Amino acid sequence: MLPTVPQPPPVVQVHNLCFSYGSAPALRDITLDLRQNEVTAFIGPSGCGKTTLLRCINRMNDEIPGAHITRGQVLVEDINIHHPSVDVVKLRRDVGMVFQKSNPFPTTIHDNVAFGLRMRGERNPAVIEQTVVESLMAAALWDEVKDRLRESALGLSGGQQQRLCIARTIAVKPLVVLMDEPCSALDPIATAKIEELVWNLKADYTFVIVTHNMQQASRVSDRTAFFHLGELVEFTDTRRIFSNPQHRRTEDYISGRFG
Repeated sequence: MLPTVPQPPPVVQVHNLCFSYGSAPALRDITLDLRQNEVTAFIGPSGCGKTTLLRCINRMNDEIPGAHITRGQVLVEDINIHHPSVDVVKLRRDVGMVFQKSNPFPTTIHDNVAFGLRMRGERNPAVIEQTVVESLMAAALWDEVKDRLRESALGLSGGQQQRLCIARTIAVKPLVVLMDEPCSALDPIATAKIEELVWNLKADYTFVIVTHNMQQASRVSDRTAFFHLGELVEFTDTRRIFSNPQHRRTEDYISGRFG
């Protein structure tokens, strides 16, 4: 018998989560965990609940009128994120998010990366400068912008802007980075850079990526969760889910029979 390989500890645990927009159910009894230093992909057709779940993990759904959890809970490092004592601002530093459309602030490249540090109360210029450089290097952007730090971030290309948003997110050293279709607006070259970046950064961070791109999920993730009609149909190792899915709905979606 082969020895059991120890699994990384969970950073996020979702237990029996049910979520609705008003009276319309969006998630039905979701249970899964996100392991430390892994990339988890959420796949499924539009409207299946994958982005809703992503936004539950850092309470972004709080901003939507009528949106609410009807049952279950989300734990980040064993803390129920909906407990009244939880600081939502701190939660969103610990669980950062990169959106579908790059959203750099209309300020300099440098100040985009430094923003979270200053919001956190960091006032030491040396610490800020060092973190800006380290974050841009980690986001594979430093060589392209090191002579342009005082220029507007809006002058960067789409792919560069998305990597800047990643640098801004990791500058505050989050536990988890959520990514909602981060490459959908990018060309293949920029997409490849983002995928390589995620794969390299998982040594330091836990990633969750929502994607409609099956090839992207198979390339970049360790585990994949397939959602359909608000249900978690299958969640397992990425290699297994693409080579030997256990559910007919998973196989039909991956093979392109619906979606």
